Amino acid sequence: MPTTKTKSSETTAPATDNTLVKPSASYSLTLRLKIRNLPGMLGAVTSKIGEVGGDIGAIDIAGFEDNHIIRDLTVNVRNEEHGDNVVKELKTMENIQVVHVSDRTFLMHLGGKIRVTNKVPLATRDDLSMAYTPGVARVCMAIHNEPENAYKLTIKRNTVAVVTDGTAVLGLGDIGPEASLPVMEGKAMLFKEFGKVDAFPIALNTKDTEEIIKAVKYIAPVFGGINLEDISAPRCFEIETRLKQELDIPVFHDDQHGTAVVVLAALINALKIVKKDISELKIVVTGVGAAGVACSKILMNAGAKNIIGFDRQGAIYRGRTDHMNFMKEWFAENTNPSAFKGSLKEALEGADLFMGLSGPGTVEAKDLAKMNRDPIVFAMANPTPEVMPEEAAPYVRIMATGRSDYPNQINNVLCFPGIFRGALDCQATDINEEMKLAAAEAIASVIQPKELCEDYIIPGVFNPKVAESVAAAVVKAAIKTGVARREPHTSDDA
Repeated sequence: MPTTKTKSSETTAPATDNTLVKPSASYSLTLRLKIRNLPGMLGAVTSKIGEVGGDIGAIDIAGFEDNHIIRDLTVNVRNEEHGDNVVKELKTMENIQVVHVSDRTFLMHLGGKIRVTNKVPLATRDDLSMAYTPGVARVCMAIHNEPENAYKLTIKRNTVAVVTDGTAVLGLGDIGPEASLPVMEGKAMLFKEFGKVDAFPIALNTKDTEEIIKAVKYIAPVFGGINLEDISAPRCFEIETRLKQELDIPVFHDDQHGTAVVVLAALINALKIVKKDISELKIVVTGVGAAGVACSKILMNAGAKNIIGFDRQGAIYRGRTDHMNFMKEWFAENTNPSAFKGSLKEALEGADLFMGLSGPGTVEAKDLAKMNRDPIVFAMANPTPEVMPEEAAPYVRIMATGRSDYPNQINNVLCFPGIFRGALDCQATDINEEMKLAAAEAIASVIQPKELCEDYIIPGVFNPKVAESVAAAVVKAAIKTGVARREPHTSDDA
């Protein structure tokens, strides 16, 4: 999972040539081959895989049988069709038998990817009497008498609910709550790995806005925060707004604000390179769904004044009546100051930043040549961006995508673990705009001035400084804005 997502996008276009997509571990096969023990056979196998575009990783010997060697080859491919083609080609070879094909991604998910474990031993009668009856009754009454003790004496202190209805999953759309669980489990893994936050997936079997709000309110006593995930627009806006009003714990829709925070962080550093001020930028946005609206809002809060958004019907402008909803109405009232009504190609003329949160092939590379000097392109559709970096390279100064196999990956994992780490540490009642802006500045600051360059405007997802920097900045902003219940100390055990 997790890369920046465009599930709520509002713009479509013909797909980019799939051969431009590189093989990756997300489509990774282990091929068990029975190869006749003759000179040059392994070379012939690897050559065949290379000819059809497979990327070979490990090659291991699994055993011997008669005059054959049993080998396991790990091969990355582009997609399932490409993997089938690799296997098909190997089956045509003489002296080669394909014994078994395993999909490594599916193997990783067998039985789920997370589990619950005990933090304290339960080995003796004394352990049992303290962890459960009768000793636990004293702890229950301590919370009953002082509800704030729940943060000290239960998992509430360090636990977040990852809540979805399965209506807007990655690029898959409305696939239902059960099918969404692998993504939610992955999200929980990221929380734990990068923020040391315990998270649990909650997939709700309803699409009704009121029922979702009720369900989250009912389970809220267990959790120190709520992360809304993969809920389709425009319902996601109302669900988040209502829950923020009606709960006293942080509620954060990562598809909106996680994307927005990382986009702003990337732009902060990009502007240092091109030496432009955010207030002077002409920004063109494709995709006015959850992520597109949130990204535009945070850029406006950071000083942007000229944003033009596009959905499937074209430009969003004040007075447009077709295919609108309450968030697009807000967008129309607060962006596009010149009431531009032309095409996307026309809007790109003189633009400083193109921000894509839509779908593959939305923009033709040659149209980027019309942009202002030192153009910046954030093409974040996954897995195939609005324009491929190879195509855009002749025309842009700085390029970012949501993909891990290109420089400058705009990935939500840079944001949400640190934001919730900070919010939990100070027992925040909200994650407000100041905390988001502080998080973006913190992410950007991880890259030192001497390191900053066109291919390195955003830190890598495994950089250990990111989450701790974001958490510290979030705590500081929460205290400053009055939403922190406590000031954490370095000796605290989260």
